[in-house]
Amino acid sequence: MASQMAIFTGTRIQLLVNRTKCISTFPFLSQEPQLTELTQSTQTQITPLPPNPASGSPLYHENWRNPNVAKNSTSLAQSLIPLGFLAQTPAHRIQYLSQTLDAPALMNHFADWMTKKQWTDVKQLFEFWVRSLDKNGKPNKPDVNLYNHYLRANLMMGASAGDLLDLVTQMDEFAIVPNTVAYNLVLKAMNQAKETEAAKKLLERMLQGGTESLPDDESYDLVIGMLFGTQQIDAALKYVDMALKFGCKLSTKAFTECVWYCINQGQLDNLVTVIERCKTTDRNKALYPNWNLCNYLAEVAMQADNSKLAFYALEFLGKWIAWGEIARPPLLLSVDEGLIVSALATAGRTYSSNLLDMSWVILRHSLRQKKVPSTESFLGKIYAHASLGNLQKAFATLHMFEAAHGNSINEAEDSFSPFTSLYPLVVVCSKKGFETLDSVYYELENLSHANPPKKSVAALNCIILGCGNIWDIERAYQTFDAISSSFGLTPDIHSYNALIYAFGKVKKTFEASRVFEHMLSLGVKPNAKSYSLLVDAHLINRDQKAALSVIEEMVTAGFIPSKETLKKVRRRCIREMDYECDDQVESLAKKFSIRMGSENRRGILFDLDYGTEYAS
Repeated sequence: MASQMAIFTGTRIQLLVNRTKCISTFPFLSQEPQLTELTQSTQTQITPLPPNPASGSPLYHENWRNPNVAKNSTSLAQSLIPLGFLAQTPAHRIQYLSQTLDAPALMNHFADWMTKKQWTDVKQLFEFWVRSLDKNGKPNKPDVNLYNHYLRANLMMGASAGDLLDLVTQMDEFAIVPNTVAYNLVLKAMNQAKETEAAKKLLERMLQGGTESLPDDESYDLVIGMLFGTQQIDAALKYVDMALKFGCKLSTKAFTECVWYCINQGQLDNLVTVIERCKTTDRNKALYPNWNLCNYLAEVAMQADNSKLAFYALEFLGKWIAWGEIARPPLLLSVDEGLIVSALATAGRTYSSNLLDMSWVILRHSLRQKKVPSTESFLGKIYAHASLGNLQKAFATLHMFEAAHGNSINEAEDSFSPFTSLYPLVVVCSKKGFETLDSVYYELENLSHANPPKKSVAALNCIILGCGNIWDIERAYQTFDAISSSFGLTPDIHSYNALIYAFGKVKKTFEASRVFEHMLSLGVKPNAKSYSLLVDAHLINRDQKAALSVIEEMVTAGFIPSKETLKKVRRRCIREMDYECDDQVESLAKKFSIRMGSENRRGILFDLDYGTEYAS
């Protein structure tokens, strides 16, 4: 059976050999793989294939299926470092490195370990290295940079500030002078422990040292942060001033803390000084707090009437708006218009032209020409210009105000009234008497002939009321007549009210009544102010009955008399001893639920005997 199988096998091999076709007569060019002889394979060792890249062999830098395999393998490392080095314990390995590394190599080794946060190894290697000898047989001597790495390792391992100071003192044994970096590491430890007094003493020590140990930006930032954190505002401001004096750059965090704590402690003037010092240095002029703190700073400054601080707060907001416009994607920031109105009022109270200009610029940037400023904004600007005595800009703003809101029926009643909204402009017009009034009138007349002409009934109304304030009825009447004759405009209700006021001021009640009747005949509807002014004109002539009759007409027309008007009439009734009219006033007060109150103090002053004789 075995022989038959051998025959079959030999036959099959013969058939396969016969089918093979060789290209050449040389056997090694055959396309078929040929096995080596059996005797040779048994005597020599078979060479294996290279390892599979997916098997995690360290010959490959990383394995995409198991990247941790290459890290755990030691076959490649054994070909680069001495045999048996990795098999040593960490202590023996560090001791071996301390005997073989020089200073530059040790620095590179520290850099590698610091990125891996192997602070214990850095500390131990440095301590072994300074006790070892170099290749010349001399003790290793570290420089200040190596020693700073040692200090940093101790800091990261939780060493206290006292321990780090001891290590800094030991630098003298190596003839090393501590530099700023070394002291900053100690300051960081003090910052963690909140040792403010020790930090201040160390900073003073740095100032008394050489140029290599002078405090830098980080030094002042650490000390200032500690002092602000412990509510030592005065000491913190002292070091802020010192840092700016030496040209150091404050961090954004330190500047923000300075702004915040100065606001809370009410040290607004000191904050203004710090901001001004920052603006004078190139490294700190770009500092500004966050958006919310800028808004809060502006509100606090306006409440305190601190125009400089309010100006700087709006300037910071302007920087934020400009930053948002160039950002990608754009961030369109806008300041609340109510804040701008408050800023304009502050500019008027403090006579600050810089705050006025900055407020208007911020408002225009916030609105982005998509809507006009509100009535309150225009009135605030008019008030500010009037307070500064700049009548030309005040009337120019009034012209812009009329162009923007002149057609609004709801706003025209009070917004353009010289008795309320525009009264600051009236006061400025009559400040120097007829001299100022005439100059303003001639200026308005010149503007009416300009190209294009600028005509304003509201401005002329202010002049009429200003003439009434100085008891100049002739100028008031001429100005009223010029509204239609010279300027070609139609007097409005405020024009008639101003003329009634001017007549009543000089006790010309009859003329004031004639103006009121003329107004009614023209179809001009009087307002509550018209009736109140006519009541005042009668009370000046001590005619309380006529005043009550005007109040009755006022009620019939659908208006409610004000508390002030009723109190004036009651006062005149009491002084004239007209108790019947007094009862009518009381009934009107009850009808409209007006609490009149008592006038005991006024009565005492009225009943005082101002004679020159002494009481006997």
